[in-house]
Amino acid sequence: MMSIETILKDRILVLDGAMGTMIQRHKLEEEDFRKGWFENHDKPLKGNNDLLSLTRPEIIKDIHRKYFEAGADIAETNTFSGTWIAQADYGLEKYVYDINFQSAKIAKEVADEFTALNPDKPRFVAGSIGPTNRTASISPDVNDPGFRGITFDELVNAYKEQVNALMDGGVDLLLVETVFDTLNAKAALFAIDEVYNERNTKLPIMVSGTITDQSGRTLTGQTTEAFLISVSHMPLLTIGLNCALGASMMRPYLQVLDQKAPFGVSAHPNAGLPNEFGKYDETPELMAVQIKEFLDEGLVNIIGGCCGTTPDHIKAIADMAKDYKPRAVKQL
Repeated sequence: MMSIETILKDRILVLDGAMGTMIQRHKLEEEDFRKGWFENHDKPLKGNNDLLSLTRPEIIKDIHRKYFEAGADIAETNTFSGTWIAQADYGLEKYVYDINFQSAKIAKEVADEFTALNPDKPRFVAGSIGPTNRTASISPDVNDPGFRGITFDELVNAYKEQVNALMDGGVDLLLVETVFDTLNAKAALFAIDEVYNERNTKLPIMVSGTITDQSGRTLTGQTTEAFLISVSHMPLLTIGLNCALGASMMRPYLQVLDQKAPFGVSAHPNAGLPNEFGKYDETPELMAVQIKEFLDEGLVNIIGGCCGTTPDHIKAIADMAKDYKPRAVKQL
């Protein structure tokens, strides 16, 4: 199969859309998150979507299938909270390997199905590595600014466990995403590097940060350029942005990456900003119009969707992206 690096030189690749948005459509109850695995667990589990790769794998498979049918080239694994740090809230630290391994295996099976049907359009699986629910840079206690809820070494150990399980499950690349604290991301990259050295193998790496508001900075105060510089020590497949902002608000920050990044650039924005009920109202057509500006300017190599996006959004994006050439990676 042609490598993703080779394909990216020729065409824009499409990442899938929101996993959580699609899961919500199923109106799942507590028992769905326990089935066959956690019937006697002593804490509520509803909403811990990563567990569905174990308890309701057919739902996760179907979501991957719908995104591939819509035109996605890359599926993200259902592992956004797949570290012991995030799973500690539910008392499920010891199931982290299973969650990541099975999530990767499920996504890879569906990707292989679609690649077999059309070998000219190979499908890939990105191991989704979320930021965890703790920050290494900011104190969670306003009365103790020096306190940290997590250490760098703890983050590295958590990410190593996740990365090993994702690789055992067969992912094609790794996606460190929704980075709000670059120190957390650096721990993830350090962990990935250690795993690669231990396994004597490497996969392509995508890193995607999130600009949290119209200040144009991450939660920990970095500008887009500072974020880029902070992770540029790693040879990345792409650097990009996702979540927090809709496509139109993300554009100026993608322009910074386009000008400065010696890697490919990715973007998977939300379907606009959430309304007062936390729902995303931007239609596939409206989102596609905004993303067309990215394509007209040649800003991206990989494009997809984050919160609120569905297969319909991804289809609208994929149908449009196929007529454009990818951003030319600058030799800086």
